[in-house]
Amino acid sequence: MNHLQRATFAGGCFWCMVKPFAEQPGIESVLSGYTGGHTENPTYKEVCSETTGHYEAVQITYDPNVYPYEQLVELFWQQIDPTDAGGQFFDRGGSYQTAIFYHTEQQKQIAEASKEKLQNSGRFKQPIVTPILPAKPFYLAEEYHQDYYKKNPAHYNRYRIGSGRQTFIEQNWGQ
Repeated sequence: MNHLQRATFAGGCFWCMVKPFAEQPGIESVLSGYTGGHTENPTYKEVCSETTGHYEAVQITYDPNVYPYEQLVELFWQQIDPTDAGGQFFDRGGSYQTAIFYHTEQQKQIAEASKEKLQNSGRFKQPIVTPILPAKPFYLAEEYHQDYYKKNPAHYNRYRIGSGRQTFIEQNWGQ
């Protein structure tokens, strides 16, 4: 188990960020939670109030020998609008902004190189605004948020489509 590593990404609503990662080989767990802010052990209601400084995020425990960090970052970009600094899709505000939270200097370098590659690719006309930040304490979200796509599949699918995320992904990344 010592070979397992952590990755932390904020991509808007954490419900929509779990399934794409959880379905990959080498992923031990994907937890929904809050990070980047100043309030200890915040609640969902507090985070949504935009007073905690926290982002909704996922923390992934993975085997880098099976699914390397580079692939995690690539998959992350394909789940978000990296040009939107005000939130994601119809979820607006600081708690729904995107960010890559690095745990090691190597993760930072990989994330920065990937961001530069995406910016230079011409895929998006606007600048890539997703920040790359040092990891801060990660606080687990309430149990009902964990694996939401499994617990409430119909609502999850309606939300993913209704928020505009699914259409954006299909238009910018294909199926």
